[in-house]
Amino acid sequence: MVGESPTLRGGIASVQKIILENTFDNVIFTHLATVEAYPSDPTLPKVFVFCRAIVTLLMHLIKRDIDLIHAHISERGSVYRKLIVASLALLFHTPIILHTHGSEFHLFYEKQPRIIKWTMNNIFSRCNKFLVLSESWKKFYVQRVGLSPEQVIVMPNPVKIPLQAPKRQGADKVKFISLGRIGERKGSFDLLRAFASLPKNFLERSELILAGDGERDTAFSLVKEFNLEKYVTIYNWLDSQQRDKSLLEVDVFVLPSYNEGLPMALLEAMSFALPVITTPVGGIPEVVTHKYNGLLVQPGDVYFLSEAIKNLIEDESLRLCLGHEAAKSVIPFSAEKYCHCLNKIYQVHNKY
Repeated sequence: MVGESPTLRGGIASVQKIILENTFDNVIFTHLATVEAYPSDPTLPKVFVFCRAIVTLLMHLIKRDIDLIHAHISERGSVYRKLIVASLALLFHTPIILHTHGSEFHLFYEKQPRIIKWTMNNIFSRCNKFLVLSESWKKFYVQRVGLSPEQVIVMPNPVKIPLQAPKRQGADKVKFISLGRIGERKGSFDLLRAFASLPKNFLERSELILAGDGERDTAFSLVKEFNLEKYVTIYNWLDSQQRDKSLLEVDVFVLPSYNEGLPMALLEAMSFALPVITTPVGGIPEVVTHKYNGLLVQPGDVYFLSEAIKNLIEDESLRLCLGHEAAKSVIPFSAEKYCHCLNKIYQVHNKY
């Protein structure tokens, strides 16, 4: 398996961790990290980590002691790194599965020069399988990148299903939470603007938690500008235990993103029977149905985002109903089922 270190933050690391922690029949993993975390995050160690991974991969390929490569890819630098990985796999006639997670790959792809697009199309089309997060992403890779429909497999992100969700009735305050990178793409600032536009009586009955890395200073500035200090709390990135504890204690999950693949944070929140307010981008509308297991608003529509928040503050029965259906909706995405399907793909494309 080739990808960023599973110890990093974010969805790709979480997916890799779930795969590596599960039991597979007849599969032994070696993970090669192409990106690792460094305190000062300089350029040289990034280059060193990738070169080290490539040298290790090359040694395995020369010794012929690997049967299959599973490489995780997003956008920008990750694409170029995995093009090198895929080229080595093709050179040594070793099966390779590319697993794409990039929420903005379509924007990245359209900006590339024709020769880079041709290179990506050529190498991607020669890989054995291409795993994508949703039908909408499959359509993009088939129509724009030129992959065959048979080559592309839809594999929504896996989620660990909690044993039980708490009863969220009779809350004095309705607690909203948004997890992940804080920034414009995630709609974090739209969320703060929507919260600031709530009438005073709704603000008094609610609380908002933002937790993640990214543009936290901008978020703090907006909280101060909108006089939301009493109602909004901003935390740093939460580890898995802190995340689960928070999801047990809140009432609503909000993710008003502009671009997504299929966010792990959203699926995790739904698994805790939380109603969600999100946007119909990427693979989200294939999982969240408006007024059935969540509420959908268009990206950047602060007014309707605020209205959705008001609806869930004043209507407890709606919150509970949406949360109940949300939990049922993600059962097919359980980590166990996911790894079972992945194992089948591995066995089909095993070199021997």
